[in-house]
Amino acid sequence: MTTPLLSPADLDALARARALLERPSLTARLSSLVGSPLEKGMAHLPASWRGKVGAIAHDALLKAMDTAAKTLKPEARDASPRLHKLLGSVSGGAGGAFGLAGLAVEIPVSTVLIMRAILDIARAEGEDIGSARTRLAALEVFALGGSSRSDDAAESGYYAVRAALATTVGEAARHLAEKGLTSEGAPALVRLITLVAARYKVQLTQKAAGMLVPGIGAAAGAGINLMFMNHFQDVSRGHFTVRRLERRYGAEAVQAAWQALEAAR
Repeated sequence: MTTPLLSPADLDALARARALLERPSLTARLSSLVGSPLEKGMAHLPASWRGKVGAIAHDALLKAMDTAAKTLKPEARDASPRLHKLLGSVSGGAGGAFGLAGLAVEIPVSTVLIMRAILDIARAEGEDIGSARTRLAALEVFALGGSSRSDDAAESGYYAVRAALATTVGEAARHLAEKGLTSEGAPALVRLITLVAARYKVQLTQKAAGMLVPGIGAAAGAGINLMFMNHFQDVSRGHFTVRRLERRYGAEAVQAAWQALEAAR
């Protein structure tokens, strides 16, 4: 069977999505914002906090899946990125003022806001935000676009991450469709959130380190949360553009076009 070719307009959309999904790492941008390597902030992170951030990330993601979609109307409409940036900045400013203790409270709040922003963009790209598949695709965003120089490129690329999550996403989607989010006995969903949280906690640790760089002060919380929101909105826009094109042309055709863009660099 012949693989369909993307139209010039859709090929341009894919190129923009690819650029969003392959931007410089969040670590590099955070270091640029605070004007100092994050290692300085890392040195001020207690070992006990690093140990529990994974649990915080896991619980925050689970809560976000259940809460964010309930605050959005299902009807298709344009996304509202400025609103979510404002809410994220306010949340970050409040959390940053109280240091690590504030972050333990702020992370669940900001994660719900980020998930809401992700679903807002998904809805604008034609997704049904009430469906299990869309909610899980939104969860995937927290595992995407978080690569750094230390990552193996083969393991951190967009399609590589999606492929690594694909089986668990499929199992979790079947569970959500049959039994819902809050029912017990969802090992696939727990496994998926654990996988995503493992990548998300790296970014949360970087966020905490940025707020703890000496001389930065509590005001950094708003700026860092704004950067976080920008980051996940960009990744979300790229991800759901790819999914929109996959619905139109098929996943194989879109991935082939992506690879052609890569080869043409």
